[in-house]
Amino acid sequence: MAKGYWIARVDVRDAARYKDYVAAAKPAFEKYGANFLARGGAITELEGKARARNVVIEFPSMQHAVDCYNSPEYQIAAKIRQEVADAEMVVVEGI
Repeated sequence: MAKGYWIARVDVRDAARYKDYVAAAKPAFEKYGANFLARGGAITELEGKARARNVVIEFPSMQHAVDCYNSPEYQIAAKIRQEVADAEMVVVEGI
């Protein structure tokens, strides 16, 4: 079974409230077996417009990744994130 990966590109508008998002998302990430591979850190912009924060999260499967996003636990966190940050998020199937 191929793993699933969240790839998120984020510009945080309110750093203090973004911490609330991180805390609220933690139960969903634990429930669905999230493994953070990249969370912020330095970037090198190669092509296109980069965002300040880039996150890669590995899940045991595509289904785990999608279920995590759609879970009631994560949707509480998503509402906070959407208020305090601009983001693009996709789920990508591993090889």
